[in-house]
Amino acid sequence: MPIITLPDGSQRQFDHPVSVMDVAQSIGAGLAKATIAGRVNGERRDASDIIHEDATLEIITAKDEDGLEIIRHSTAHLLGHAIKQLFPNVKMAIGPTIDNGFYYDIDLDRSLTQEDIDALEKRMLELAKTNYDVVKKPVSWQEARDTFERRGEPYKMAILDENIAKTDTPALYHHEEYIDMCRGPHVPNMRFCHHFKLMKVAGAYWRGDSKNKMLQRVYGTAWADKKQLADYLHRLEEAAKRDHRKIGKALDLFHMQEEAPGMVFWHNDGWTIFRELETFVRTKLKQYDYQEVKGPFMMDRVLWEKTGHWQNYGDLMFTTSSENREYAIKPMNCPGHIQIFNQGLKSYRDLPLRMAEFGSCHRNEPSGSLHGIMRVRGFTQDDAHIFCMPEQVESEVTSCIKMVYDIYSTFGFQNIKVKLSTRPENSIGTDEMWAKAEADLAAALVTNGLEYEIQEGEGAFYGPKIEFTLHDCLDRAWQCGTIQLDFFLPERLNATYVAEDNDRRTPVMIHRAILGSLERFIGIITEEYAGFFPSWLAPTQAVVMNITDSQADYVQQVVNALSDAGIRVKADLRNEKVGFKIREHTLRRVPYMLVCGDKEIEAGKVAVRTRKGADLGTFTIAEFTELLKNQVRQRELKLLGEE
Repeated sequence: MPIITLPDGSQRQFDHPVSVMDVAQSIGAGLAKATIAGRVNGERRDASDIIHEDATLEIITAKDEDGLEIIRHSTAHLLGHAIKQLFPNVKMAIGPTIDNGFYYDIDLDRSLTQEDIDALEKRMLELAKTNYDVVKKPVSWQEARDTFERRGEPYKMAILDENIAKTDTPALYHHEEYIDMCRGPHVPNMRFCHHFKLMKVAGAYWRGDSKNKMLQRVYGTAWADKKQLADYLHRLEEAAKRDHRKIGKALDLFHMQEEAPGMVFWHNDGWTIFRELETFVRTKLKQYDYQEVKGPFMMDRVLWEKTGHWQNYGDLMFTTSSENREYAIKPMNCPGHIQIFNQGLKSYRDLPLRMAEFGSCHRNEPSGSLHGIMRVRGFTQDDAHIFCMPEQVESEVTSCIKMVYDIYSTFGFQNIKVKLSTRPENSIGTDEMWAKAEADLAAALVTNGLEYEIQEGEGAFYGPKIEFTLHDCLDRAWQCGTIQLDFFLPERLNATYVAEDNDRRTPVMIHRAILGSLERFIGIITEEYAGFFPSWLAPTQAVVMNITDSQADYVQQVVNALSDAGIRVKADLRNEKVGFKIREHTLRRVPYMLVCGDKEIEAGKVAVRTRKGADLGTFTIAEFTELLKNQVRQRELKLLGEE
């Protein structure tokens, strides 16, 4: 007679085994109708699963994050159902969930067209609207294999052969005549899967291995209701408008080309943004008492073997040779920083030693993963390494966190999610060392008043870490900042300091990145601002324009005065109507447009407009110069006159 304990602490006793759905129905018809699955003793289970013993139970509905994930997984099965109806000879591979949706990998003897995708989506909706029940049937391993052999599904058979023990009981989910295999749980009825859209088709190797057959991957998105779907599609439209590649081309910031895949060609205006970003971070390095160093571009294989990178990271490293020696272009800065630390004897009085570098790194990322300046092969890390004693870890991490938020707030990022990753199964170091390290990181987060999520066992083998994920104006997540403790590399590369008792000890090393890479961060803020960079970052901060030729000399006077004050300014003396010039520079997202007519010359002033169309009135050159310089100095996000 199971006793079921509900989240509010109340209990229900049954005189026979019950399903999750039975319990929901005993609470109320409304809850039963909304039930997608349950969490039994913390484990997700299907609504039809039977509970035999006392247990805790949480009902999962579409309002829960887990509920939405289950809807997406079941919509992937719905896609499989539709594909099998329209293309009976197709071979089904895998259909998992991903962020905001799902995909299904299929083996079809021809390429899917947009017309095929439209037909699949239509068939999916027709099937879903029949509101058929999804029936779960646990079977033996052999019965599952026989089922898929009869159905001509070699990929499902391979999954059984390679991933599922013969003693297991796989679950087959029946969608009318279509059968799929899954750990589940899934929706009990297809009425939960009415709000979806197929997005695109791409190629994907079976098992992610280029030696295997190329399959077709059909991507889709699914949501709990019509409004959620519409909102998501609207965000995608907005994201397309903000695509950094599109804006980068329109504003002449950078380009990529086939002869240098994953490498950025920075144009003058894009490089201006890059250098301003670098200058800003430098001011923070000085404020937080960092040294700035510069390590070599490539180092001998011997060093990379000592660090373990050659053995474990070799596929992602670019290599070359000279005079019978092999070299690797650095994929990261940490080994070089330890070499700098190792020059000269270090005492405990020298610690903490904070070492930063704008390091030019290269990684041989797969060509299919490259994406504009967001995912590249050549990038600049705003990387730092702090060498400290164990008792200094908490205060140093506290300072790092302050610096992270100091920098992010300058760009207007307020929604930041924090995760603390703890000791994995395979790790180095003692239990005591790990316990203290994790406690130090947690204490630093608490000191900064931050809420955080613990990711059990997700730390690196050499130490725990904190991750900072930015959420932008479209609520997209960008993992940028990392604070990582390292017990391993300093010891591997013989980094030591003389302790107070004259013993030689190995320092703890804290890896710290805030922007991640400057290239990627510029891509992020380009999309965040839609190219409307704040005045301190804008490549051209002001354009001065005449109305007729008679104002040309005055325009040049204004430009010279602004330029002498350190403002990035241009003159537009073209023989065009002033309205045309304003429109053109508005499209170029120039923050301020200064118009000089006869009235302005007579008054010794300029008429100022913003790129958003606001007329700020007239200012003397000195007044406008001081206003703009102050705005740049304060690194304000909004222009003059903006709320």
